[in-house]
Amino acid sequence: MAARAEFPRVFTELKKLFGPFARRFKVIANTPAKYYLEGAYSEKYKRTIWFGGVQQGKAYVSFHLIGVYAFPALLKDVSPKLRARMQGKACFNFTKVDPSLFRELGRLAKQSFARFKKEKWV
Repeated sequence: MAARAEFPRVFTELKKLFGPFARRFKVIANTPAKYYLEGAYSEKYKRTIWFGGVQQGKAYVSFHLIGVYAFPALLKDVSPKLRARMQGKACFNFTKVDPSLFRELGRLAKQSFARFKKEKWV
């Protein structure tokens, strides 16, 4: 269970990836194990659009990025290593800090933010 001891650090590092965008969203959860950002109301979908978040679980820390679900083309240049961390269509799971994959996720979050702006979900 040594990996679980690393989870708080993994959570903190993944949460930092949302830092550049956080002030543009509503923070709907901010605890030591859960951090979620919500975007603007979408007239098309008749609800607010969730941007993403980080959640510490029992087996891994999850990074959710809804932009890759809403705009799958954002995934076209994702590395095989990052794709291997995907669970479902918008979730990436980690048990330890991986600087290169976290940098790649940061770029993906930036691209997702740009698409949210274009759709006026920010």
